[in-house]
Amino acid sequence: MNLSQVSISVIILVTMFFFLWGRFRHDMVALGALIAGVFSGLIPGNEAFAGFGHPAVITVIAVLILSRGIQTTGAVDALVGKTLPPEAGPGLSILAFTGLAALLSGFMNNVGALALLMPAALQTAKKQGLPPGKILMPLAFGSILGGTTTLIGTPPNLIISGFRDRAGLGVFSMFDFTPVGAVVAFFGVLFVGLLGWRLVPNRERQEGSGFDTGAYLSEVRIPEGSSSAGKRLRAVEGMLDEADAQIVGMVRGDVHVVAPDPGYVLREGDILVIEAEPESLASVLSTAGLRLEEDVSPEEEEKKAGERRRQSFDMYRFRPERSDGGKKEGEKDGNEREVADETGVRELVALPGSPLSGLSATDLRLRTRYGINLLALSRKGARSLTRLRTTAIRPGDVLLVQGSPDALSAFASEYDCLPLASRDIRVPKKGEAFIASFVMGASVLLAAFGVVPAAVAFSAGALVFVLLRIVPPGSVCSAVDWPVVVLLGAMLPLAEAMADTGTADLIANFLLASVARGNPVVGLVAILAGTMILTDFMNNAATAAVMGPIAISAAAGLGVKPDPFLMAVAIGASCAFLTPIGHQNNTLILGPGGFSFSDYWKMGLPTDLLVIAVSVPMLLLVWPL
Repeated sequence: MNLSQVSISVIILVTMFFFLWGRFRHDMVALGALIAGVFSGLIPGNEAFAGFGHPAVITVIAVLILSRGIQTTGAVDALVGKTLPPEAGPGLSILAFTGLAALLSGFMNNVGALALLMPAALQTAKKQGLPPGKILMPLAFGSILGGTTTLIGTPPNLIISGFRDRAGLGVFSMFDFTPVGAVVAFFGVLFVGLLGWRLVPNRERQEGSGFDTGAYLSEVRIPEGSSSAGKRLRAVEGMLDEADAQIVGMVRGDVHVVAPDPGYVLREGDILVIEAEPESLASVLSTAGLRLEEDVSPEEEEKKAGERRRQSFDMYRFRPERSDGGKKEGEKDGNEREVADETGVRELVALPGSPLSGLSATDLRLRTRYGINLLALSRKGARSLTRLRTTAIRPGDVLLVQGSPDALSAFASEYDCLPLASRDIRVPKKGEAFIASFVMGASVLLAAFGVVPAAVAFSAGALVFVLLRIVPPGSVCSAVDWPVVVLLGAMLPLAEAMADTGTADLIANFLLASVARGNPVVGLVAILAGTMILTDFMNNAATAAVMGPIAISAAAGLGVKPDPFLMAVAIGASCAFLTPIGHQNNTLILGPGGFSFSDYWKMGLPTDLLVIAVSVPMLLLVWPL
């Protein structure tokens, strides 16, 4: 090995280590690897960011915008309603959900397809008396399988098409993936929908039940002479934090305030609604000088009634006040927030790539900015209340939040969270769903018949969506999964460096000598299986970028056409069924399904074996060696 080969090998190995570790976001790891490649002289500085203009990256951005429009216009709602049987047993319901997820994923972002069907799936699970995971894991697997059927079904397909073009064979067309991918998806859906779901472990996490761990909501009063009287709410919260308790509401007179502002000045007679473990309740009361509301005598209640009514009038006027009783111009202490007449509790799951990732409730200032309480957090189906406000949120976590419907909806939209209860219905403009479907269909046909390249066809469709405000201009950025875009743009130059330095040839020759031993079919199986194993621990796009050059070199070493090997990488990179981190959709169902890391392989391993058994003969038939 020469110095360039050693350098690129070290960079790739270190990058894979950080991908597997998961401590840092995939896009940041990929960007760091790209910069390392530039400083090591493997990638010319003026070509470092050429990957961001790659047709695969542009196509991914355009398809994500089109997917957002298809979702928000309700273009698939009629299809969902007609496909999902209203009265059916568990097996038929799961098969219908899995098949529909596969169908949708062929033409839209598979995370979007899962998000579209997930609330309905949870309702069906509840109606059928099934644990949510019994329907969520088949749904996720179906959406992954569907991505193998078309060029735009999943980013790995676009990446592999780019490698084929770089090898001088031209790009894959829209439906070149269909003969193999559709057969794999068909048998995969049948297995998952009819038999596989029975292998999913029972994780009893019905709606809201994952949060029932013994914590109680209690009303406590600030009695006369209490040390908490005259203090701001944030000071009392600091004292309660030591006892792992939190304030979730406040009552003054006849006014109930959900998620009171930390700057609010407390008065004698105020009632605080706190959440605390039973064992911590005594400590809470003594620490802050509070008294259980149930312990207040009728005489005391009557004595304070008139005062509370006067104070409640002050709250309705939202007058700023100071702890010394005076007023300071421009000062706000939380009284200016409008009191919500209607509040509710909702479960939200943090989507992969959500801006919430790595942030806590304290970082977000949920009360101050949104008027929302974070009541609990469920991770892998287990509730965590200890230091809840400072717990960093991860993708797949389920948040139990309380607030007004408008506040909860705004928060979920801004931070890419999926409500696990019934979704808010958006009423699109008349004919908007038809227009969205027509534009999407036209883009697919333009790409399929080669009228224009896929990147141009889908970019034109995305532009029409924006011009017609099917996707408002202000929502374009939020429609794009930017971490995936950065990952693709950064990894493509590294993959080219692997090929240019001959490193891909070295790896391929080692693989052929130690495993294939000159047999092309064995080599094909080795490439497919190796890609499937790698993608269970790495991002699927990164896996395709790493394995693409190796597949081309392996085919050249065996003296066969590269197409079946490239297709094997495309299928293998999409089939991440063994872990919750291999694919975004597996991560998305982790919390709602109450799964642990080891739950996935029980249905995932048979699915992997089925994919290999079906895809290898189809690859040899459709793409002869």
